[in-house]
Amino acid sequence: MYAIRCMMYGWLEKPISYITHHTLKIGLLILVASLSSCFSSKQLRSNEYILTSQTFRGNKTISDENLESLIPQKPNRRLLGLPITPQLWFYQIGQRKYDREAAIRELQAKTNEFEQQSQLLANQPNALKKLNRRYERKLKKLRVKAEEGNWAMRNMGDPPSYFAEKDAQANAAKMQKYIADKGFFNAQVGYKLDTLRRRQIRVNYLIAEHAGYYLRNVFYEIADPQLDTIVRKSLEDAKLQVGDRFDFENMTAERIRIETLLRDQGYYAFSRQYIRATDVDTVRRGTDRFQLGDTTDRKVDVVLQIANPPGRSSHPIYHIGDVEVRISPNGDTDVPDASTAGARVPGASRYDTLQRSGIRYLLGNRNISLSLLESKILFRPNQLYSQTNYRDTQRQLFLLNQFKFVNLNFIDTTNRQLRTLITASPLDKYDYTFEGGVFVLAQTRPGPFANVTFRARNLFGGFETFETTVRYGLEYQTGFDTDQSSKQAFYQSNEFGVISSLTFPQILFPGRGRFFFNRYNPRTQVSLSFNNTIRPDYKRSLLRSTMAYNWQTTPSKQFSFLIADINLINANFPDTPLGQAFYEQIRRQYEDEGSTVYLSFRKSLSSSFSFAYTYNTNVQGQNRRANFFRAAVESGGTTLNFFSSKTIDQWSDATGLQFYKFLRLSVDYRHYIPIRSRTTLAFRFNTGIVYGYGFGENSTAPYEKLFFAGGSNSIRGWLPRRLGPGSEVPQPTPGYPTVPTLSQRDGRKEQFAYTFEKPGDMLIEGSAELRGRLFRLGADINGALFVDAGNVWTIRNNPRRVGEQFQLDTFIPQIAVGTGVGLRIDFSFFVIRLDGGIKVWDPARRYQPKPDEPFVDERFMLREFSFRRLSTGKNPMIINFGIGYPF
Repeated sequence: MYAIRCMMYGWLEKPISYITHHTLKIGLLILVASLSSCFSSKQLRSNEYILTSQTFRGNKTISDENLESLIPQKPNRRLLGLPITPQLWFYQIGQRKYDREAAIRELQAKTNEFEQQSQLLANQPNALKKLNRRYERKLKKLRVKAEEGNWAMRNMGDPPSYFAEKDAQANAAKMQKYIADKGFFNAQVGYKLDTLRRRQIRVNYLIAEHAGYYLRNVFYEIADPQLDTIVRKSLEDAKLQVGDRFDFENMTAERIRIETLLRDQGYYAFSRQYIRATDVDTVRRGTDRFQLGDTTDRKVDVVLQIANPPGRSSHPIYHIGDVEVRISPNGDTDVPDASTAGARVPGASRYDTLQRSGIRYLLGNRNISLSLLESKILFRPNQLYSQTNYRDTQRQLFLLNQFKFVNLNFIDTTNRQLRTLITASPLDKYDYTFEGGVFVLAQTRPGPFANVTFRARNLFGGFETFETTVRYGLEYQTGFDTDQSSKQAFYQSNEFGVISSLTFPQILFPGRGRFFFNRYNPRTQVSLSFNNTIRPDYKRSLLRSTMAYNWQTTPSKQFSFLIADINLINANFPDTPLGQAFYEQIRRQYEDEGSTVYLSFRKSLSSSFSFAYTYNTNVQGQNRRANFFRAAVESGGTTLNFFSSKTIDQWSDATGLQFYKFLRLSVDYRHYIPIRSRTTLAFRFNTGIVYGYGFGENSTAPYEKLFFAGGSNSIRGWLPRRLGPGSEVPQPTPGYPTVPTLSQRDGRKEQFAYTFEKPGDMLIEGSAELRGRLFRLGADINGALFVDAGNVWTIRNNPRRVGEQFQLDTFIPQIAVGTGVGLRIDFSFFVIRLDGGIKVWDPARRYQPKPDEPFVDERFMLREFSFRRLSTGKNPMIINFGIGYPF
């Protein structure tokens, strides 16, 4: 809203007439009034109201988000807080042409028709299967129409949410109980109704939490002495701690904790049902009565009782008995059974029966590494039963990505020995996938691309996965030599790439230390790739080899150690006028200005190792508060430090290769706050620094390791990789670093020429984005409002460049700011994203129009934006296309 208001003020600051100014105001009022009147109240009875808002007032500790989740009624959404309900309007339009009775009759007729034809084909399985496929889609479509309405009602509208006071009363009672369960036993919840225009109503829930109750003592009464010893040794990890506010969720969590603790100690039959906790009334007994206005915290005592099984003096302990692993194509059970003691049974000849470490394997004549399979199975005969071992075994076998399904079953024998049966069905050894599409990016014309991936599983018998992907893409993009006129030439660009990888489900490392990672889903991946880009202005090929370790300690914590990343880069310029002109351009525009970017177009060799940590609680498809954090540190050319500079220079002269030594650090943090069920506020902060060393003036990092700003996943008001560094103009006039080159549009030179990518050694950027669902049109159509801010800088001073170096006293005005709106088409399995961004603050817009002329300060660019000139003018809208969310 702030960005929209700023745009309006910018327009009104222009010299427009008094009549035009007031015409805009009147037009806005008419638009709001007409939209708010779209909803027809004629369809409502005299006592019916539409629920359009629910608010919570007075709650200080309990969040609105938790309270809102208790209310089943969802209000009809309004546009920007105004009494405008477009989804309800679309629903009413569709409802005028909808006959539910006719839809039900049509569904019933088609169902009867299907049943009659099914009876005729009862003895023809193949024909019946085809009939089912033919009618399945038709019946589903008719059923949805009968239950949810026609296309407009389902995809563009929301059904009216009628208000009933009994619902408000029930919601208030439900909230009061919830708040009491959080330790505010004397909480009071009421409600107040506000009637809005056109039969709309808002419910204000009024909450008084009053003083909370806090734990004074937590007592454990355990009938089984052995259980008592185990539980008391673990009280440091208890979910109920003296001094904490009483919370029934913590009570439930403590019961679950004790259950898991005991089941990990062999108590297979133990469940939380044996744990009894005193209820709220018992807890309150003995406390002073609450007086209105008294804010003194209250103290309570809690007693947890763990009972024995009926008729027993203790809980039974279970051990693991026979362990059997069966791997069969379809989960066959017609295999040798341990209970037959080696007797022949039907189908036994089809299986290899092996014994290792007390585990019986039936592998079905497959070449499988028993040592690796054994490391994934955490059960052994005569071992105490452990629920954690059960969970980790199932998870590790599933994460091998070798089986369609994995089942673990226990059979309780009379002597408390659990016979363990693990069954798995392998995936196909070979498969392939094909993916094709069309490039549709800003500053390009559509071009096709295709990926073919071949995959082989268990290649050498150690559950390895071999994968090869071949990619080819063709696109048409603007060349570097834009003629600065209103027309841009498009050139053909070809990209061909091959990447092969071999993934091992373990840490490949000598010694027994590698077994430390067994519970953490370890991976070792070795890859070799080649990528070749052929453009009319340059050619660049990259041969890359990597080896990486990956492991995951929890579902939200992942570690990656890239022990080797070797890149051989070969770039050259074709012997064409365009290629030679580009070479002269970068030599003149970059090398003469002291930048080392031109080194990226030399033959070079870079090697590095890195370590990364990722913490992610965001779950795809779930709108809840979540965090994402990733930190990575990388060291390049480290082994070169063992050699002298003279030796490295000799190698460079002999091979013609440029070598690199650098250190790189990057941090990416994201935070997601749900506003409503389908509305999210997302934040991102991204920073990093890279330092090249060891080669004097040529000390730089490889081009791929530098930082860039601008584009669909960065500051969206700028072209990809074209922002910065600092306040430097995008393309300075030769010999005059503060005089920009301007491009000509509509006969006027207003826009800066964003011809070249602008790398930096340091990055600081942040974004805030409000996301919400607009309507459904075959897929969920979501909208977004966003604000981006950031830039890149160099960390070395260059006297031939102006404004590009990071300095504490100047960097804040050099932070660029952009804003805009986005449209996202969510197909659930992938998201197509279109973002339109404009510049709010451009640090490069303090410049000299011509040499020896005074500086012009146009850094506040919002007033230069105009809907009449969306793609032209000083501040055009930049359209960014992407797959998935920007962060």
